[in-house]
Amino acid sequence: MAEQFAALLETLASPDNDTRNRGEAQYNTIPVEQRIDLLIQSIEGGPQATLRSFAAILLRRLLTSNWDVFAACNDTAKDAFKTSLLKILQQEKDESCRRKICDTVSEVARNLQDEDGNMGWDDLLKFMFQCCKSGDPQLMETALSILTSVPDIFGSAQASYMDLIKELLFISLKNSDHPNVRFSAVRATCAFLNHVGEDDAKKQFSAFVGPLLEGIEDCVVAEDDDGPLKSLVELAENMPKYLRPGVDRLIPFSIKVIADTDIADNWRQLVLELVVTLCESAPAMIRKKEQFVSPLVTQILKMMTEIDDEDDWAQQDEAEDVASDENSVAAEAALDRLACALGGKVVLPHILEATSPMLKSEQWQYRYAGLMAVSACGEGCKKTMEGFLSQIALGCLPYLQDPHPRVRFACCNALGQMSTDFAPTFQKKLHAEVLPALMRLLDDDGNPRVQGHAGAALVNFFDECPQSIILPYLGSLCQKMQAVLGSKTMELASTNRKLVLEQIITTIATIADTASSHFAPYYGMFMPNLKFIMQNAHSSELRLLRGKTIESISLIGLAVGKEVFYSDAAEIMDMLLKAQTDEGEELEADDPQVSYMISAWARMCKIIGSQFTAYLPVVMPPLLRAAQIKPEIAVVDPDETPLDEEDGWEFLPLSDQQIFGVKTAGLEDKNTACQMLVCYARELKEGFSEYTEQVVKIMVPLLKFYFHDLIRSAAAESLPYLLESVKHKGEDYVREMWNYICPDLFKALQTEMEPEILAVIMESVAACVETLGVGFIDSTQMEQLTEALRKQLKKNYDKEEERKKARKDEDYDEEVEQTIEEELDQDDYLLGKVSDIIHNLFGVYGEDFVQIFDSLTEYFVAMLAPDRPSLEHQWAICVFDDLIDYAPNSVHKYQHHFLKELMEFLTDSSPGVRQAAAYGVGALAVKFPGPDSPYKAFCQSCIPRLVNVIQGSTSREEDNVTATENCISAITKIFKYIILAENLDEATLLTWFRWLPIQEDEEEGVHIYNFLLDLVEANNQYLLGSDNSNVRDIVMVLAEGIINKTIRAEEEPELMSRVEAFFRSLQANEQLWAGIVSQIPDTHKVLLSGQPT
Repeated sequence: MAEQFAALLETLASPDNDTRNRGEAQYNTIPVEQRIDLLIQSIEGGPQATLRSFAAILLRRLLTSNWDVFAACNDTAKDAFKTSLLKILQQEKDESCRRKICDTVSEVARNLQDEDGNMGWDDLLKFMFQCCKSGDPQLMETALSILTSVPDIFGSAQASYMDLIKELLFISLKNSDHPNVRFSAVRATCAFLNHVGEDDAKKQFSAFVGPLLEGIEDCVVAEDDDGPLKSLVELAENMPKYLRPGVDRLIPFSIKVIADTDIADNWRQLVLELVVTLCESAPAMIRKKEQFVSPLVTQILKMMTEIDDEDDWAQQDEAEDVASDENSVAAEAALDRLACALGGKVVLPHILEATSPMLKSEQWQYRYAGLMAVSACGEGCKKTMEGFLSQIALGCLPYLQDPHPRVRFACCNALGQMSTDFAPTFQKKLHAEVLPALMRLLDDDGNPRVQGHAGAALVNFFDECPQSIILPYLGSLCQKMQAVLGSKTMELASTNRKLVLEQIITTIATIADTASSHFAPYYGMFMPNLKFIMQNAHSSELRLLRGKTIESISLIGLAVGKEVFYSDAAEIMDMLLKAQTDEGEELEADDPQVSYMISAWARMCKIIGSQFTAYLPVVMPPLLRAAQIKPEIAVVDPDETPLDEEDGWEFLPLSDQQIFGVKTAGLEDKNTACQMLVCYARELKEGFSEYTEQVVKIMVPLLKFYFHDLIRSAAAESLPYLLESVKHKGEDYVREMWNYICPDLFKALQTEMEPEILAVIMESVAACVETLGVGFIDSTQMEQLTEALRKQLKKNYDKEEERKKARKDEDYDEEVEQTIEEELDQDDYLLGKVSDIIHNLFGVYGEDFVQIFDSLTEYFVAMLAPDRPSLEHQWAICVFDDLIDYAPNSVHKYQHHFLKELMEFLTDSSPGVRQAAAYGVGALAVKFPGPDSPYKAFCQSCIPRLVNVIQGSTSREEDNVTATENCISAITKIFKYIILAENLDEATLLTWFRWLPIQEDEEEGVHIYNFLLDLVEANNQYLLGSDNSNVRDIVMVLAEGIINKTIRAEEEPELMSRVEAFFRSLQANEQLWAGIVSQIPDTHKVLLSGQPT
């Protein structure tokens, strides 16, 4: 049997697929217990090291997937197996085979540990200590390898073994006679330190830093096994402050290695990864070592120059992706990360100092690298760089005329990246210089790579460009684009070159998107050419061109609107239908047209509205297929993986023995499809209901699709629209769908780790609550939702406690505070979403929600404490505002929690807090009206604080105006509902009137303007003035409200009717009206004459 099994192993290792498949079928027929025995025998007695290694791999895999079978064996059999495994490991001499057996031993050890950390294999621990003390370098490496794989192997007995562990690791690290032992000790020490954690490592292993770094230095010199260096990278990421004593040694060494071009590129890049990771993980600690920043930046920039010249690069018609393992690319990414980690204040001066001579160099690589450095550092240096933005951009512009095309390309890249990083400031400040220069580069016909990149830079410029900036250039832009489009279309016909044409079509679409309806006069300049390309670009190499043309046509149609697009709409829809089936045959799944087609159909839906329902039978099948694409995934061995990153695989290490791989091909198409399904459900409503059930069964499972953030986002966003689309089918149908959605949605609310996606999930929950209304969320579901909110509030509370600790940390500095502020902004956003959910729950359930709210109250009360950040004050007050609005009968129960803070926060330094507090005061007046209001005294005592805010010197500044107008509204509500208008004296009333008009807050403007009209209609003489002397000012206030849209007929028709009635009453007195009109500005006269403003 042993000989037959050996032959079977050779079959399983065959490079021939058919042979291997036959072997696997035969192998799988052997019972698991028998396979284990046969594999042990093969490892122990196999004559060939390669087959012994292969048997060890198979044994590990078998145990991993069938551990329950092994666990069910009797103790005698298990003990015999473990004894044999250790004996084999001790006797094996082949290094590769020994490593594989170590992996198997480690797998067994992991599975033998119980939940309490007790190791069920005492002989293994004895074996490891014996190996370390044996003096045999192979056995020492064996023990260290097992510890690397299973650093928690000592389990609950770790404390009792700690001194011995430290002794053995330290001796191994100092073993100068056997470098491989030292390198294995580095890996084992790093793994064990990661296991014990930073605090314990600093206390118990501080003496290990020097030997660790010494081992790394020797490892780099040897350029053999990079495992130790990768282990140190992981240590730097997880516990950087442990390495603090070695920073003065580590960074200069790293800089020296990066600078040494005699060292292999992969080693230099890995050392660069080490130092950048350390900067990212402990930026404040590294900022204190600023003496190292300049040489580090200099060497990174020097590495960016390591790029080969290609004579025909600029003439190539394919913009191939640059390999990520090239030194220039790795260094550029490192500079980006370094800037983000350390901040512009520390990094930018050194970048500017180093790039200045580079840009003057005669070698094009240096000029190229200098410009690419500008591209790379913008995100991380944003705040600091803004002060030099014009200087830096204008310094780059001359390089658009550089004699070398790669430098011109890099300049386009820098200007395009700055357009993105500094939008819209960059566009506002530099449009006059940048736009004409980039447009001139569109004439660089001899260098299509440069010409196309100029078009790409324009896309970046226009993406977030204010429309007012683009409009003066629109005519000349369109003329230039028309000329390039025409010439490149002819070039395509004659030479089949398409690179620039693909880009210019995208640039035209971006211009149209930004210009919107203003693009209408230029519509005819482009549509005939674009339709021609769409009709004629049928060959496989032109599929991307056709896809981009479809995208451009749909974007232009959306920009100019249905009226302008109408004449071409039917023809284009017909072409899209034909393209959808590729002239009778469905498009292949990997056809680049698919994603463009999906997006184009969604835009057509927006253009033609409900009429689009007729096209759904054609549009939906490929869309649903794309949305259901399943990524190819695999768990593979690092040494045996047949997968290649170039084939679209991305990898994540699970352990030393396993790598998780996912093939990303198709994920973007899946994402696009999911986004479009959201669009159709939102736009078509009931018209989409035929597909809702199928779509909801696709979307709900995607809430846990962790391969792509935006797919999870789309899944969450779709759910309230899908519920809305089927409401006409009745409550039972909606309830059934909600019961399908709810478990996964609420679970996602608790488990989602990405803040941006969590915010979308919260928006979805809030919208579902509002869409469903009363009677759909049962008590169990409500408890699940409440628990999810409770966890989020607890998480927020804990994060603030961590920030307090960070401010007391020895490395605290300005940049740390900036990071904290950025985190606070993120938390502010998430707390706002929590508040939205509670707002909708109060809005739907009113007093019935109060009992559930009880379980959350403690967190909102804690958020009101003086030492909590202002964002917590704001959102806590907002929640209590909702209580006042929707559950007024319960206010007395909670008033001791928030009433005092409501008054104090009226004069808070934060506008958001002032606004929330003022709204709450006004809400109390509305909900508890009359002279006998239980909150009369409270509201009246708030008036002086409200007045102080309104009359403050900066109260009308942009950041403060909304809070100020809420204060005006609060006083208005107190006057109207508690004090009553007839009890107001002349001075008080006129003071109030002088605070008008409202400029921003139309919701509060309704209350204010209605009260004003109450006074007018009551013929209040204090307001109207003697001989109607104040009437003109009243007209001015109301007219200004209409002009600034705080009075809107479509939103508040009743208010507008009252305003118009007042104006008509004045017009009845021709003399009075003529006098008023003669004293007001022309803009107001146009309004009052009934003409459009």
